[in-house]
Amino acid sequence: MDKDRIEGAAKQAKGAIKEAAGKVTGDRATEIEGKADKAEGKVQNAVGGAKDKARDATGH
Repeated sequence: MDKDRIEGAAKQAKGAIKEAAGKVTGDRATEIEGKADKAEGKVQNAVGGAKDKARDATGH
């Protein structure tokens, strides 16, 4: 498993927590930051998945 997949999943989790905290406290900026972190993590996870597929296809 590529490190980008692991780091991406961690960013998604961190973003979800931050987004929820922002909603609970009414802090719109924190909520938006959380959504951005989740999106960044999703992209990073997808990049890691693509690297894994490429590695599997080439046998490396």
